[in-house]
Amino acid sequence: MTEERKPFEIFRKEDARDYGEHNIMPIADASPAIFEALGQFHREGGGAGQQVKMLYSRPGVSLTHVWFKSGYPLPLHSHASDCVYFILAGSVRVGKEELGPGDGFFVGSDVPYTYETGPDGVEVLEFRTTDDFNIRFAAKGKTAWDKTLDKLKARRSAWETELPPSETGNQPVPAERD
Repeated sequence: MTEERKPFEIFRKEDARDYGEHNIMPIADASPAIFEALGQFHREGGGAGQQVKMLYSRPGVSLTHVWFKSGYPLPLHSHASDCVYFILAGSVRVGKEELGPGDGFFVGSDVPYTYETGPDGVEVLEFRTTDDFNIRFAAKGKTAWDKTLDKLKARRSAWETELPPSETGNQPVPAERD
């Protein structure tokens, strides 16, 4: 039976599903080293630095709200889907670019990416043209994961009292562009 397409739907924030409660994003091509590193990442408190919720999904579309706290060590990774990222609050550095509220970026399917969260963390919306996507970590070896874990350990205690940047009122002003 195919799902009937509805021409109009409302969704509410209280119905958002936490990624940790569901198998929304399976890991692709995971080696034993990646599983070991991810286990250590979670044992060291990596989950405390993020809140990821599926706001809406249906076949062919999904919308996710992500809050990464300050200094969150987002491992280099890719997804098997295109994605548009829109910054609601806080800031990130993508390569040499500083992005703030109202800015965003596009990442194509299977393109590895990472970003550094700003001093107040970042809240982003992720728009995908699928509700079924994976995650593939680019770092395969222990050395790369050890660097990620060192960053996590350095920031973990600060995360305990950190609020989402949308609640702090301390918003960066996007830089003027030439």
